[in-house]
Amino acid sequence: MLTTPVRHLGASDRASVQRLLDRDPLAAAQVTERLSGRGLSWWRSEGRLVGYGGPEPTSLCWVGAHLVPVLVDRTAAGAFAELLGCQPRICASVVGRAEGVLALWDRLAPVWGPAREIRDDQPLLVADAAPPIPADPAVRLVQRHEVDQIFPAAVAMYEEEIGASPLVGDGGAGYRARLADIVRARRAYARIEDGRVIFKAELAVITQHTAQVQGVWVDPAWRGQGIAAPAMAAVVADALRRVAPTVSLYVNGYNLPARRAYARCGFRSAGVFATVLF
Repeated sequence: MLTTPVRHLGASDRASVQRLLDRDPLAAAQVTERLSGRGLSWWRSEGRLVGYGGPEPTSLCWVGAHLVPVLVDRTAAGAFAELLGCQPRICASVVGRAEGVLALWDRLAPVWGPAREIRDDQPLLVADAAPPIPADPAVRLVQRHEVDQIFPAAVAMYEEEIGASPLVGDGGAGYRARLADIVRARRAYARIEDGRVIFKAELAVITQHTAQVQGVWVDPAWRGQGIAAPAMAAVVADALRRVAPTVSLYVNGYNLPARRAYARCGFRSAGVFATVLF
């Protein structure tokens, strides 16, 4: 029997959950987007939300394909780990603010480990004003008929960033379907030259507070030529105008060229993320 105040949250907790998510809107964006459309019914949300802290939760943990702690300190991490450690791991990663992710992993590593990779320094960045540099006019929204054209670039980005292939299992059908959904929702950007994708990025998560950019990729043959910053400026400008009041993302700390490009676009620090990959 659990000795800590942890419980699964339901529809009656919606107001208190929303208050917590609004306290950290950038880091909680993935959870917020999932709950905004499907509520707290686990059978509708492809996951479940666990709360810590008694009748009025003070910390949250999303449990699904990814494990996402929200406002989790070491005490809450211990409570969540007591529950989660009794169950088989179903998530492909643990991702969120570094304090919560690493505290959770300290407790879960003995039962869920080893991890394939731990990325403990991923600056979380945010921009809320027009970029200070000119945007690349060639960067535009991807059209529905171009999904097959950008799919190879998306696969290349995934393999480079995650270190695994999205083609395993179903030949990439699920990954392509997700990409097609993003394109239909006008959330995918690219610069295409003579039929070749040389830059791409997606608004992978959208809430009333932020549009979170993921999947940023430049064709290796074009790297080092200064196209990333103007291309990202085009994404930021459009997202701020059309989608959300801020644009956010997180980047590996060692990726200095990307960090320089984001700084040129006006991104500033909003904390540090960490990711545990399985």
